[in-house]
Amino acid sequence: MTTSPILHLDDIHQVYGEGEAAVHALRGITVEVATGDYVAIMGPSGSGKSTLMNLLGCLDVASSGHYYLNGRDVSELDERQLASVRNREVGFIFQSFNLVSRMDALANVELPLIYGGVKRKERRERALEALDMVGLADRADHEPQQLSGGQQQRVAIARALVTNPSLVLADEPTGNLDSEATEEILSIFDNLADQGRTIVIITHEENVAERAHRVLTVKDGLVIADKKTRRKVTQ
Repeated sequence: MTTSPILHLDDIHQVYGEGEAAVHALRGITVEVATGDYVAIMGPSGSGKSTLMNLLGCLDVASSGHYYLNGRDVSELDERQLASVRNREVGFIFQSFNLVSRMDALANVELPLIYGGVKRKERRERALEALDMVGLADRADHEPQQLSGGQQQRVAIARALVTNPSLVLADEPTGNLDSEATEEILSIFDNLADQGRTIVIITHEENVAERAHRVLTVKDGLVIADKKTRRKVTQ
């Protein structure tokens, strides 16, 4: 079955600085990610993978080239429009969880909906549903310090899912977790992928990348390898 690309990068370059001091972080990347794909991006420090993640998440804009998200050229958007895309189209998951310490799990998950102007009753319902998806509905009233690292990351995943984004973008999501919590998080990603969610995960851990359906390897600002994994994809 052919699926349309949700992400399309066309000859993306990213340059920081000018003249002899210029740093060419990305050197002409062209790649597509289909709707429902589960992609891992790997590469050593300084390879350009973090720069690529920032572009995919609309946290930065390329120096040249075009980035299409759901067919829309986000390279042409202003900061206000980019902020709207980030809030509605991209669900972010970070290594450090980025939860608000004095807010309980439910309030943390509600945050993107507050920014999006969703009314209180609806956002509570949606936040509880998202927490239930990651097995934490019974911890809705717990603050981050009352949760384990794995549970905090599950709250962060619920927060990423609550807006029903086109893209789930995860930056080293298991980097601060032990092996048991890592397996819990990867199992959630497996289930999301099997449900048809589009996931892009940045990682330096091979065991994490192998859970994806496809692995892109970045080096010196270029994609040097693009391979499918052996993981069975559930349709």
